[in-house]
Amino acid sequence: MEMNYKKRVVIKVGTNVMVNRDNRIVGPSLKRLVDQIARLYEEDVITVLISSGSVIAGKEVLDNNDIEDDIIRRQVYSAVGQPRLMRHYYSIFHDFGMRCAQVLATKRDFDEGKHRENMINCYEGLLSQGIIPIANEDDAVSLSMSMFTDNDELASLVAELIHADMLILLTDKDGLYDGHPDDEESRLVKSVTTSENVDHFVQSSNKKEGEGRGGMGSKLDVAKKTAAKNIPTFIANGKKDNSIIDIVHGKDVGTRILHEE
Repeated sequence: MEMNYKKRVVIKVGTNVMVNRDNRIVGPSLKRLVDQIARLYEEDVITVLISSGSVIAGKEVLDNNDIEDDIIRRQVYSAVGQPRLMRHYYSIFHDFGMRCAQVLATKRDFDEGKHRENMINCYEGLLSQGIIPIANEDDAVSLSMSMFTDNDELASLVAELIHADMLILLTDKDGLYDGHPDDEESRLVKSVTTSENVDHFVQSSNKKEGEGRGGMGSKLDVAKKTAAKNIPTFIANGKKDNSIIDIVHGKDVGTRILHEE
């Protein structure tokens, strides 16, 4: 029997939200995330989680290896790390009395036709049973020339696919700043319209292997495209308590991207 929910929210969590200073995935960060998802579930808000972290999870146990090819090394990290990551999630969701499921995707799965229909059926089936889908790119088999730009893009495609009421992109910053986030004079940009050019606010990102491919520039680009499809989109700090809850409850948190007709 299909369950009815007031809202559907897609949450994307980046690797930098999940790790500590030593670049290791830590349980408290995942628990903070799942706790909020569980609380929303009690309010009849169902969530789809787009989670990075498989590559860094694999790198944790395979950091000393002799694979020279960057692409193959990433495939191996992801193949080893994805079940480790899901084991963490499964255990935490179970502690909250909830069920979760893994949904790995390649860009081809969103092409019009049977692939897309199959993906829709998968998500709708899981959501109808109150199961939280946890999505990630299938890095182990994705071809480099047709990979998602990053998981921000995947999150946007999923939000459109399931007709989400909201997309929240979580990072380790409070949102978009009008200067460098570490500069005391910089201020958080509370809202941006889809037509507003604020690219000059975006700081460059020098990420190491396993730390994810996205950055604030990517998030802003994806957020604008998603908001243009009438899906309210937010960029917020996933390391802070209750950031997801506060956004869903309409509090002034993070940077909101507004669609300008």
